[in-house]
Amino acid sequence: MTFTLADLERIVAERAAASPDESWTARLIAAGPERIAKKLGEEAVETVIAAVAQDKAALVAESADLIYHLLVLLRARGAPLQDVLDELARRTAQSGLAEKAARPKG
Repeated sequence: MTFTLADLERIVAERAAASPDESWTARLIAAGPERIAKKLGEEAVETVIAAVAQDKAALVAESADLIYHLLVLLRARGAPLQDVLDELARRTAQSGLAEKAARPKG
């Protein structure tokens, strides 16, 4: 069986509805988006450190933490994963260089 980001999003939603005493996800949601964003930033830094250190196992583990915390933050802010996927689809309809050049300057 293949595990997908949609599966993870569903699990995050289920666990967000649990008691904060029983679920890390619920505890994060209860702490608010600012706390989740801080945790996401910490995981991003740890992912970068693992990548620079060329530690594949740590990179995989930290990437999993990063993706999980991103989905928790999206949930807390009411932004479905599908919205992110739709944005990626829009962006990949053209080359990355063309997409970047079309962004508003400022």
